[in-house]
Amino acid sequence: MSVHHFITPEGALQPRWQEAFPEALASAGEAASVDSNGIVWLLTTLPEWRAGLARQLAAHPAVPCVVLDPQPEERRALLALDGGARGYCHAQATPAQLREVALVVRHGGLWIGPELMSRVVGAARRALPPAAEAGEERFAMLSPRELEVARAVADGLSNKEAALRLGITERTVKAHLGAVFEKLGVRDRLQLVLLMSGATEPREATA
Repeated sequence: MSVHHFITPEGALQPRWQEAFPEALASAGEAASVDSNGIVWLLTTLPEWRAGLARQLAAHPAVPCVVLDPQPEERRALLALDGGARGYCHAQATPAQLREVALVVRHGGLWIGPELMSRVVGAARRALPPAAEAGEERFAMLSPRELEVARAVADGLSNKEAALRLGITERTVKAHLGAVFEKLGVRDRLQLVLLMSGATEPREATA
């Protein structure tokens, strides 16, 4: 069983965190013992949280860390990722979203939130060559709708924006996107846009 360890100034769990992960633990200091299947969640309200992140990664290099921020901003997101975090999200994220973050991070992906991810993906998309044509062999395994979703994400759209463009629900976009990730062997949205632009090759699916 994966143990989710939350490091907070008060050493206490918020109800939404406990709802997301009933087995979660909390402490006011570093996680003493976390196995490779666990995840450490670290709040930016901790004094010198970046130093704490570095110490945690040094002590448990195989354990992914996610930085939680009560007031997310791009600068801190970049600091968190530059410091080795595998994820950065709002401290008040819903239990369902926290579980989604954990799934992405545990499978080797990167989570930086829909808005920031859209900006990063959009910037990468503009900086790279045009996306591969739909008829290429690597995309033949996708259904027409899955390909439409993949292209929308490659254009830097969030799930909500993709749903509006395609006239489908956000839940349907999410389901198609999960299928796209699995079929193309990518772990997150950034890998998808790189693949769609021909900048990398697909890997084995991790989910």
